[in-house]
Amino acid sequence: MRRLLQLVPLLLVALASCVTVDPKDPNPTKHSTGLWMQPTPQLAEKIDQNAQRLPWTHGIERVELIQWFARVGEPAYYKLLEMVVDPRADVSGAALAALGATRDARLVEPLRELPWPEMKDSDVALERARTLLRLGDWSMVPHLIKGLEDERVMVRAICGQTLYEATHERFGFDANASEGDREASVAQWNQWWDQRQTDPMR
Repeated sequence: MRRLLQLVPLLLVALASCVTVDPKDPNPTKHSTGLWMQPTPQLAEKIDQNAQRLPWTHGIERVELIQWFARVGEPAYYKLLEMVVDPRADVSGAALAALGATRDARLVEPLRELPWPEMKDSDVALERARTLLRLGDWSMVPHLIKGLEDERVMVRAICGQTLYEATHERFGFDANASEGDREASVAQWNQWWDQRQTDPMR
């Protein structure tokens, strides 16, 4: 996680380099044009306010805030990408969930360029994998298949549902099934993934 914090300034510099700025503009971030559509001053203020409020929300309030960011879409991308590398896992996960909900495939490359969470931060790694798949990038599917083996039912269910939404396959997986039944299903998922890697038509 310390490495993530060290790389945040580099990320912000990279994002800023995508923006054309008028040197006479006293507040260029509000009016610049770059990789993403910029918010109006009023919307930018609202985005900042909600970003500051997000860490203190829980339950349905957190879900509604994620949905709000997803509806705002492109004008909130810079802020959400900044929040993805927040050292607080719940903040990072919420930002990822909002980005994934946009279904905007243009976000794949910016997300892939961010430092990947260490394996000890497995929840963040799973949320990053889930987000990338929702955006059309299948490269982290093995992380989601591994998530089917998580000891927590909710994590298994979310990974299973994400895989189903992308593939329309379940291979009999049930997050509440016995360990033996889940292992048999995970074996089918792994076999499916291995075959997909050698399929020239994929």
